Parts: sequence; structure tokens; C-alpha cells
Amino acid sequence: MNKKKLLLVDDERDFINTMAERLAFRGFDPVVAYTGQDALALCQNETFDCVILDLRMPEMDGIEVLGRLRELFPTLRVIILTGHGHNKEREECMRLGAFEYRNKPVEMGVLLEILNAATCGPNI
Repeated sequence: MNKKKLLLVDDERDFINTMAERLAFRGFDPVVAYTGQDALALCQNETFDCVILDLRMPEMDGIEVLGRLRELFPTLRVIILTGHGHNKEREECMRLGAFEYRNKPVEMGVLLEILNAATCGPNI
């Protein structure tokens, strides 16, 4: 079975590195980006099964990254994971095609269920 390749995007380095370690331990192949620009560049050069994306980042926020990902890779599943989410942002993310929107912290079991749904289901 091939490991599902994930792109984790968050400017909180300790948080995202710890998440990457935990997901790697559970059989995923995580790649980390600390900025929206780096995430978009990585997506141009590599194929990912799913993206976990933070909303609040300097220079380019998660909503802008999500919009660009939707334009460039319309079938790529994006999970928003934010510590600062509001209903307005949730509605905007879902309108832009996010697969799921969750507030931090999210339990690892819940995140694994979301990732399995996102990476095992058909990309539509």
C-alpha cells in the first residue's frame, strides 16, 4: 500500500512539525511548508493526496492559498485547520471548496478519520 502524501501548511513550526511526526508514525508521508508561497511552490513540483492548511499566516493567508490551490489543482482535497476560525471564514473556505474545516486543537483520531475520507474517497 502506498503512503498517502500530505502537505502540511502552518507558520507555527513546533505545531506543524509535531503533527508531521505524528502522521508519519501513522503511515502517512507528510511534507511541511511554513508559508503559503512555499506550499504553492511545492504543489507545482510534487503531487499530494491532501493538504492541511492553516488560515492565519503572514504574507499570504490560508484563504488566498486555498483559492489558488482550487484554481491550479481543482481535485486536490484541502482540510482547513485553524486556531482562529470564525463562521464567516468557515463559510468562505467551504464556498471555495475546502473538504473540511476544523478548529484547533483537533483530536488525532478525528483528524485521521477526516484524512482517510479525504485520501481514500474519489477526488471530485
